[in-house]
Amino acid sequence: MTIDTNEFRQALGRFATGVCLVTVSDAERGPLATTVNSFSSVSLDPALVLWSIQTSSEHLQVYTECRHFGISILREDQAALSGHYAQAGGHEALPEHFSEGPQGEPRLNDALAHFSCSTYAVYPGGDHQIIVGEVVAFEAAQATPLVFFSGEYRSLSGQ
Repeated sequence: MTIDTNEFRQALGRFATGVCLVTVSDAERGPLATTVNSFSSVSLDPALVLWSIQTSSEHLQVYTECRHFGISILREDQAALSGHYAQAGGHEALPEHFSEGPQGEPRLNDALAHFSCSTYAVYPGGDHQIIVGEVVAFEAAQATPLVFFSGEYRSLSGQ
């Protein structure tokens, strides 16, 4: 059976997700941020989360070889940040958007939640690498999340 990758992508888009910025402080390139919606919890004990990065990403090596990274979950009013950090070449973590997280990673100001992670494992996953992080610190706030569904940002009220 041959799967049409475009139709497969459209079907996957029927799963509503939150939107995150994954951040790292690289010795050569400085602080970086990239938009992802491939974030998921894995385990409570130990506290593990995962996300995935395309093997064609310009920062694949930075993220798969880093010791520490951060994951900031975006609020509904942070869609512009999602778009900015999703653009090729637009991954420099701008100082006005971030402060320093517990392990030196960029922590998004006013994020819905932030997880400071140590890299636990990296696994091959087709055209992506799956990065598992052990959460060493986190914080969470009360706000409405940024939701991505069927190729668009949405609100929880459906509007």
